[in-house]
Amino acid sequence: MNDSAAHREDWTASEELAERMIPLIGALRREHDVVTSLHGHRLLGLSATGLVEVHERVAQLGHERLPIEDSLAVLEAIHALAPGASSLDVARLVAGHASSGESLETYLADVLAPAMGAVAAEPTDVVLYGFGRIGRLLARILIAHTGGGSGLRLRAIVVRRGSENDLVKRASLLLRDSVHGRFAGSVTLDEEAEQIIANGTRIQVIYSDDPATIDYTAHGIDDAIVVDNTGRWRDEAGLSQHLRSKGVARVLLTAPGKSPLKNIVHGINDDTITDSDRMVSAASCTTNAITPVLAAIDEAYGVVKGHVETVHSFTNDQNLIDNFHKGDRRGRSAVLNMVITETGAAKAVAKALPQLEGKLTGSSIRVPTPDVSLAVLHLTIERPATKDQVNDYLRRVSLHSKLRQQIDYVESPDVVSTDFVGSHRAGIVDGLATIADEDTLILYVWYDNEFGYSCQVIRVLEVMAGSHPIVLPERREVTLQG
Repeated sequence: MNDSAAHREDWTASEELAERMIPLIGALRREHDVVTSLHGHRLLGLSATGLVEVHERVAQLGHERLPIEDSLAVLEAIHALAPGASSLDVARLVAGHASSGESLETYLADVLAPAMGAVAAEPTDVVLYGFGRIGRLLARILIAHTGGGSGLRLRAIVVRRGSENDLVKRASLLLRDSVHGRFAGSVTLDEEAEQIIANGTRIQVIYSDDPATIDYTAHGIDDAIVVDNTGRWRDEAGLSQHLRSKGVARVLLTAPGKSPLKNIVHGINDDTITDSDRMVSAASCTTNAITPVLAAIDEAYGVVKGHVETVHSFTNDQNLIDNFHKGDRRGRSAVLNMVITETGAAKAVAKALPQLEGKLTGSSIRVPTPDVSLAVLHLTIERPATKDQVNDYLRRVSLHSKLRQQIDYVESPDVVSTDFVGSHRAGIVDGLATIADEDTLILYVWYDNEFGYSCQVIRVLEVMAGSHPIVLPERREVTLQG
């Protein structure tokens, strides 16, 4: 057998194993509220080819190659054990078993003991106030995460009526997206009830321009978290209007919030959210992208000072063609120009990482791409660094640390911005672009400023609702030395 035929046979065998994984992954989610991942890469909804590809991807990060037959064996054993609501990393379970010297069943019974009998969180109603770029992506994620009815439950969207066929247009925009592709499933309408039905989830469409006068309880919605995607109100006075509506318990803003609102970057300061916080902010996409990386670097090397330059995709607040705009330069065509503008992301980092207060400056250039942005971190550090050392550290952080939901890492000479559309991570370190020279460190961090940020918003929502399941194996601390 020649090499080509052998490789094809190996691929076919891997696909067959992956096909056997799919029903196990689905059954664990539906029957036990168990979410499975591979070094943080979610497995639910992946095709057989996608499952093979994600195994290859983690190997390309320099991690030990994970045989797909080992993943299948772990999934079969987990399904037999039937743990309760939990988030399980199959790759880390495989690695843990390999070093344990125990049988797979004995090892898993011990590691998964905290999840045995774990009960899923009570459902929490979620309302999306606004249904633009972020609102529709949040809807997609919430619908995809719907399992046995527990956890976050999308119940309604609130919009201003735009036309007679408004409902049809809203549903069409949810179904089709020029950047993120077609919705994974079916979208239909109940026009009489003014509801969008997406993969069996009924979403009430409420038409209103006044956040203070909506009776959500009339639609069976109570103690809801309202996610304000409009950006119209960023202070307590404005956002508190939502709390005057019947059925609303808390509010989450998807934009930088003004003091004294807490600006939350999940993975960094989400532990500061208390039950008494009725209004919080999920900060900005750029703040979410750079803060985890800065936190990791500050812990290992110490950040003395730095400048953050963001190369940011254009957004809805810019003009397609030259026209009047109240902001400087943003009136010029977004699709024909690079536009210098301001960003408050660098200063906003200190709201999540107080130790960096006054140490960072920032600026931004809007460019003619619809999604995915790039942050260039030019840092002066306390302890000297080499490129290989920094990259090895950040790669391990992305695989094993408590920040692995936030930080990803890539080494490829050919990656460009479109390769990161749909990334679940807040930011992706481009290892080949790293520059390190003693006390100077320059890092390039890609981020899907739409989808990656939306994933961070969902994580904050889970904290507010108390719906995030137990994570096993427990994530470990990653040090500079290893």
